[in-house]
This record gives sequence, C-alpha cells and structure tokens, in this order.
Amino acid sequence: MMARFYFTFTVNIMPEFSPDKMPVLIYDGDCAFCRYCVDYARLATGDHIRYRTYQEVQQDYPGLSEAEFQAAIWLLLPGGKRLSGAEAAFKTLSLGGYSRFYFWCYRYLPLFARLSESLYRLVAKHRNGCYRLCRCLFGPSLQPQLYTLTIAVFLRLLALVYLTAFSSFAVQALGLIGVEGILPLTDHFEAINQSLGREKYRLLPSIFWLGDSDISILAVSWAGVLLSLLLLFNVLPALSLLLLYLCYLSLVSAGQIFMAYQWDILLLETGFLAIFLALRPGLFIWLYRWLLLRLMLQSGLVKLLSGDPNWQQLTALEFHFQSQPLPTIFAWYAHQLPESLLRAGVLFTLVVELVIPLLILMPRRPRLIAFFAISLLQLGIIATGNYNFFNLLTLSLCLLLLDDQFLHRLCHFFAGSKTAAKTVLNISMRSVSKEIIKVNKAGKSLAGIVALIYLLQSSLYLAYTGRFADLPAKALNLLSWSAPFHLANSYGVFAVMTTERLEIIFEGSNDGIHWQAYQLPYQAGDITRAPVWATPHQPRLDWQLWFAALKAPHVPPWIDGVIYGLLLDSAPVLSLFSHNPFAGAPPRFVRGKLYQYRFTSPQERTQTSNWWQRTYQREYFPARQIRIKFHHQPIPGSSGLGSYASQSADN
Repeated sequence: MMARFYFTFTVNIMPEFSPDKMPVLIYDGDCAFCRYCVDYARLATGDHIRYRTYQEVQQDYPGLSEAEFQAAIWLLLPGGKRLSGAEAAFKTLSLGGYSRFYFWCYRYLPLFARLSESLYRLVAKHRNGCYRLCRCLFGPSLQPQLYTLTIAVFLRLLALVYLTAFSSFAVQALGLIGVEGILPLTDHFEAINQSLGREKYRLLPSIFWLGDSDISILAVSWAGVLLSLLLLFNVLPALSLLLLYLCYLSLVSAGQIFMAYQWDILLLETGFLAIFLALRPGLFIWLYRWLLLRLMLQSGLVKLLSGDPNWQQLTALEFHFQSQPLPTIFAWYAHQLPESLLRAGVLFTLVVELVIPLLILMPRRPRLIAFFAISLLQLGIIATGNYNFFNLLTLSLCLLLLDDQFLHRLCHFFAGSKTAAKTVLNISMRSVSKEIIKVNKAGKSLAGIVALIYLLQSSLYLAYTGRFADLPAKALNLLSWSAPFHLANSYGVFAVMTTERLEIIFEGSNDGIHWQAYQLPYQAGDITRAPVWATPHQPRLDWQLWFAALKAPHVPPWIDGVIYGLLLDSAPVLSLFSHNPFAGAPPRFVRGKLYQYRFTSPQERTQTSNWWQRTYQREYFPARQIRIKFHHQPIPGSSGLGSYASQSADN
C-alpha cells in the first residue's frame, strides 16, 4: 500500500458526490500498513469516498482475484472505471482536494507514472518494514498536516521582527545616513545618479529616488513601524506585507554599509516569500523550509570550506564569546566554561549546521528534531550575543517546521490550561482563514512561477557556496537581474573565527594634551561596565566599528564622517554615542586609539570588579582638527555640515 507516499497537505474545497455515485476505495483489511494509510485518507477526503476492505466486498467483484486485492488498492469510480496502485492513490486524494498536482504529473508525464508504480510495487513487497518506518517518521497515526494556525502565528512573529527592524533603524537613521549623518544619503544617491543614469532604478531600487531628505528617511522608517503594527493585528495583511518589503528594500538600498548585514537580506527574502504565502500556503511553507535549510547548511559549509583550524580543532568557542561584535553579560560566564564544554559546544554547532538541516525536508518527527535542535542553538546565541533580530527571525522560520496539531499542544503547554490555550489560538487565528480563502482563488499561477524562479536561484546559491566566482556566465546573468531585490541570497556567518577583540576609542581634546573619551552605548569601552544587552535593537555604528577595527591599520573612508560629526558637533551623529564629554562645545581635536580587549578571569574580576582588561595597541588615526571657511553669503537652503563652503581635517 503506497498511498502515504503520495499524500500532500494543502487544504482545498472538496468536490461533492451523491451517495449512489460515490467512489469506493478497496484495500487489504489484514494489512497494518494499508489500515495506517487508509486512516489518513479517511481524514483527508472525509465522506466523499467510501472505504471498504476487500474481505468485506470481494464477492461483489468477481472480476478481481484475491491476489489482485492483496497486491494493491483499487479505486472504483462511478461509471465502472477501475484504478489501482499509485494511480488509485493519487486519484483518491485528488478527488478529496489533495495531490492534484501529482495526479496531473501521473496522467501527463509517462516517466513519472512508471517511477510511481515501480516505487509502489517495491513498497508493497515490504509492507511490514514500511509500516515500522512510517510509524517512526510520522508517529503512531497519520493525520493531514494543516498549517492555518502555524501561518497565523508566523505572520505575527514576522510582524514583530519587522517592527524591531524598522524602529531600531528609525532612531539611528539621521545619524547614519541623514544630511548631517556619517554617510549622507543625498551624497550617495547623487554619486549613483552620475555613474549609473537610468540604470539606477534597477540596480538600486528604492523609494528614496522620489526624495532623499531627512523627512523622507524618517517617513519610510516610521511607515515601516506602522505597517508592522497593521500586520501584527491582521489589518490588510496582503497589502502590509508588500509595502513592508518595499520599505525595507528601500532602507537597505539607502543604508550603504550600515544596512549590508546578512540579517537584513534574510528579512527581505523572508518578507518577499510572505507576500505569496496566502496564495499557495502548502508550497511556500516548503520554500520557507528550504530557506531555513540553506541558511543553516551554508553557515556550516563556509566554516568547513574556510579551512579555519579553530573550527577544525573545535577551539572556536575559546575565542568567540569575548571576540564577537557585542557580547552579553552571559558571554562572560560562558567564556569561563571548561575547555571540554567549549569544544562540545563547537561540535554541537557544527552538527546543527551541517547534519540537522537534512532533517528539515523530511517527515514530521525528523522535522521536530530539527526544530528543537536549531531553536536550542538560536536561544544559546541570543543569550550570549547581541545579534538584534537575526536569531528571532531564524526562530520564526523554525516555527514553519511545525503543523497545527503540534502547535496546539505547544500553546496548551505554555498557556497552562485548555481555556487559556484556546484564547491564545483564537487571537492568533482571527480572520486569517478568511484572508487565505479569499486570495487563494486569484494568484496561484503567479505564485507558482515565482516559486519556480526562486527555487532555481536559491539552488544556485547553495550549490556554489564558498565558490561564487565559479558560477557559469549564464547563471550569473540569471542571478544579476534579481540580486538588487534580494529575492534569494547566499548566507554563512563566522566562516573564520576572530581570535582577538580590538576596539576603536574616539577621544577629543581642546588643547591636544588632555583627552577625554567618547562612549558608545554597546561597545566594550569602559572596562568596569558589564556587557550590555541590546537585542532586538542593532546599534549599527557599534557594529560597524567592530568590523573597522579588524581591518586596522587601514582606516575606511566612512570613519571621516564620524570624525566630522564630532568636530562639527553634529547632533544626529552624537546621538549614536551614549556619552559626549564635550556637551557644551565641540572639541578642537579628535583622535582614535586602538585597544585590545579580553574578558577578565573570575580571579581578576574578584580583585578589580572589572569585566574587561584592555591593552593599548597603537594609534588608529592621528589627532585631527577641522578648519572651516565660510562663504561670504550662506548657501541657500543649506544646513548642518552642508552650510560650510569648505572643510579640511589636518593631522
């Protein structure tokens, strides 16, 4: 009995049959595997098909022998047509609204039909073994896996991720890309316009081509917050998802180095798929699982392909907790763990990233293993590192490994009572079913085309992990047209482990002799301050300075924007710092120093109460001052840094 191997889980409207014209499925009642699969089919097709054992009705069908009944299932259709084997399984479920795609393939693709029947006969010869295997993979009983509740909860989690992403950037936007910011958007777009011409719209898609002022930046950022709340409360979800994707794409295109992180493109890819989720829920749930598989597997593959001995020798966690961009206070305690536990943690990470992803596309029980393993890793990362919404988004993707049945149990467990669980479920599911049914009739063809293109592109990214330069020219052309929209992306974090922590400290002075340090809100900075919790907020200047320190002695050009902001007393730039020692007036000089930081040991912490020890390395950039010459007449419409006719920073 092969029926289970052809069952899919998309809910559709079932056709009506009158009782006298109802199809009949005949199966072997003595076969445990047949009963196991038929129990599933009953739930899937409801009362639209009658199920009978051949032991009950054999005498009514003298044209079929007992051996034929035992060899395969038989579907008897109104009008006298008889189907058996894989064809009967596909047809049974298609009559109930399931597996219509597979039945179409069976009818019109001869090779598919032959392979299906061969596989059916193979399983039929090993029913007992297949029965034990299916119970192991699917559980003691088969049930149609529905995802109405799962999708409802996932969309609300996605709304919360969008909410944190937009609000986090909104409070920093003017300091990063505003007119008086570090990398002004107006300058960036002007340079792009001069170099690309009309191609700018395709290569850098953004709403900001309509206007790149500070008001526009804030409007798009806070519009994203509003749209996130609309999605959270299920108000116009289809429109909200589309506009959320467009707004965040605009910010990524405008944010330059400050919006070039893997979690930003992961959010875009996740948000893009969500636009089509209601059109083809069953298909896009599997595409989301494919996305999670790629995200985890590529993260493991880049570690192996890099050849970094810290991963190969399982020593990476001996450095990671203190050298990562923004550790939490729990990272200090994790850093003190015994070497054996740290090595075990590296091994667990590699297993979760290289082996566990293979379970994502498997049946229900292996997927549950993947859910718990990946979730445990993400929770560990959240506890010890500030990676903003990255791990929260990954956990949201993990939710799609579950079905409604398991999610009901999970809500019941956490709610503590059936009444509380029912309240939670009702809130989550409110209006979602109606929305899915309403749009399910309109765009299936479009969603199918999008899914095919997405699967092709994402497969190329996975196949060429670590060797993207080796992609054939035709494949590169295929990817290049969609790359600016981040429909599919390549992933992989911490390919090479950073073994030391370097920090850039900005200092100001009025006389070039006495210097005072600026303090960033989440940077290590003050050695007496405990590591600060930031998640789900991302302090993007703090993060970018971590990368800049790794490239020392090279000083990236954008650092000049920070220097000018401090020397010119730019309020947006200073808002990115937690302590400004020159609140009354800007300093005459600014310099940068490079320090190496490490966690204190428990003994050092007991003696000094310090969380960090730091050692001066070298000068990051020498003392600079700014000389300003004003035009005799102010530039019309100018303000902030733009009001100066010329400016120069001298050593």
